[in-house]
Amino acid sequence: MPTLLDCITDFIFFEDEPVLADIILIPGALRPQLIDKAVELYKQGLAPYILPSGGVGPKLAKERETGVSDWNSEWEYMRAIALEQGVPEAAILKEDKALHTFDNATLSLQTIGQSDIKVKKAILVCKRHGARRALLTYQTVFPRDIEFIVCPVLDDRNVSADNWFLDEAKVALVMGEVEKIGKYFSKHVIDLAKK
Repeated sequence: MPTLLDCITDFIFFEDEPVLADIILIPGALRPQLIDKAVELYKQGLAPYILPSGGVGPKLAKERETGVSDWNSEWEYMRAIALEQGVPEAAILKEDKALHTFDNATLSLQTIGQSDIKVKKAILVCKRHGARRALLTYQTVFPRDIEFIVCPVLDDRNVSADNWFLDEAKVALVMGEVEKIGKYFSKHVIDLAKK
């Protein structure tokens, strides 16, 4: 019989094998591991476009306030890394206004809609401990016929299925995801069931 830890771990932590897709989507963050993974997948030829998403989130706002960073957006930060790693500018789409995950999904969908790109399959590169919420958010916002392949990464906090329950800070991050999922999606459940 699965334990409480097993159930939470299985729900929060999961990943798909990367496959050919039309685009690589990245919900915003100042975590270089996200764009590094997206660039790796791009260079493997798994998608012709990368769409990093992110405006001035709380971490960037704090870094700008304290003079640690002068990036204008999370998108600008990720774009710079991708360009440095040899991704052509034309392959990097722009979304630099999002402030939270629903914005990332909504504004990324608008960006795609304003381009000539047809998306039926998208790779979603996100933080490992945020994979479930990222997937559910993009599935809520995007048309139902779009398939998502989730390729999460460990960021510098190293929160994984094997260690999240061993440290108070990691427990707080994972249980925060569980709480956010309840808050984010409770208002969408009935509407989604009607579709």
